[in-house]
Amino acid sequence: MTDAAIDCRNLWKIFGDREKEALGAAHKGAGKAEILERYGCVVGVADVSFTVRPGEIFCVMGLSGSGKSTMVRHLNRLIEPTAGEIFIGGRDVNSLDATELRALRSGKIGMVFQNMALLPHRTVIDNVALPLELRGIDVRKRHAAAEEKLGLVDLTGWGHRYPDELSGGMKQRVGLARAMAADPDILLMDEPFSALDPLIRRQLQDQFIELAKVLKKTTVFITHDLDEAIRLGDHIAIMKDGRVVQIGTPEDIVTAPADGYVADFVAGVSRLSLVTAARIMQPISGSGGDLSAAPRVAPTATLDALVDIACDIDGPIVVADGGGPLGCISKRNLLKGIQGRA
Repeated sequence: MTDAAIDCRNLWKIFGDREKEALGAAHKGAGKAEILERYGCVVGVADVSFTVRPGEIFCVMGLSGSGKSTMVRHLNRLIEPTAGEIFIGGRDVNSLDATELRALRSGKIGMVFQNMALLPHRTVIDNVALPLELRGIDVRKRHAAAEEKLGLVDLTGWGHRYPDELSGGMKQRVGLARAMAADPDILLMDEPFSALDPLIRRQLQDQFIELAKVLKKTTVFITHDLDEAIRLGDHIAIMKDGRVVQIGTPEDIVTAPADGYVADFVAGVSRLSLVTAARIMQPISGSGGDLSAAPRVAPTATLDALVDIACDIDGPIVVADGGGPLGCISKRNLLKGIQGRA
């Protein structure tokens, strides 16, 4: 057993009356189209495995129909799997009885959907406090907790309003506050910002990044937008046809796409704020000349930072950590790194 917050192992979901037969055929190499034709079944998730570390933001990205939303609903067992295992904090989710499953959903996992489904007849504070009300917390304590969460999403003073008095972005923030009301260890977020205007979307991304730094919640964030995944994610899983095509850091995904499908996704992504000095540096031995006066940067310095330094010098840049020099970067290396050829 790992110490991962979430450990998903060989997860399958096949929709249809003959799912077990279809699963057997899939194990023998049958594809989605063949399974649909032979068994009338649809493969939603196909042999998906991944782990999420405590406190990290794990983004799952893919086009419509890739299986990402189906997959995330297995983590709190809103959907029953055809096969596979899911462990939350070391507990097998599929083995939980009805009472244990309710406790998992109400106390350990919060979920944020694209459609917030706020209750229109309830005030904002009562919408946020709903998870605590369902747990039997008295009104004074649950309202105090709800007020605190509204403050975290910059909605202090809006508790007495009703959902129809709020903008789309404000409703999304109420939904996030509601998901956090029970102080869950894990947040599942299914395209929470995708229906918003670009400016509001970016503002909410910024706010979520700041919240993540403070709260350190383990988060699985579903999106169809690679820019959003790169901006938010510590790791990204890219899905296609129910399968995970690649898992890696944003830098891994952009600099070393696993196949043409991923390469097409990342083709238009700027490398300047993603690629680091460690990725493009060359051995010190091949640099030639005295490097004692060369500027030094950390291995995590981005191309953007390296360009700023290179504008003011003619020679190489040394990459170093606490243990001494690790490598160096010439202007030629830097230019090749910007082009994606380093």
